[in-house]
Amino acid sequence: MPRVKRGVTSHQRHKKILAMTKGHRGTKHRLIKRARESMIKSLSYAYFHRRERKGDMRRLWILRVNAACRARGITYSQFMDGLKKSGIEINRKMLADMAVREPESFSSLVTLAGGKGQD
Repeated sequence: MPRVKRGVTSHQRHKKILAMTKGHRGTKHRLIKRARESMIKSLSYAYFHRRERKGDMRRLWILRVNAACRARGITYSQFMDGLKKSGIEINRKMLADMAVREPESFSSLVTLAGGKGQD
């Protein structure tokens, strides 16, 4: 049976792990065992936080729409209820963008939703 030398493949695997843990502190980017643990943990954090980011963005949009609504004399919940009752279906991302970039059109939405419409 021929002799198998496996140094090349394991070296490549180790290099890949060390490359992925570049920037980690202490032995977590130097030693293979510690680097593997660190890599697995960081990849799981990355996976969960990608999903968490979607909720963070939604909270940011709601916060921006709420601030713009309160500046025009209406609360966020009254504004969203008014939009729903008047049949206007705009998602929160677009509403937040309008509140920041197009205040005039957002004010017209507030008046349609039943607000005072002051600016």
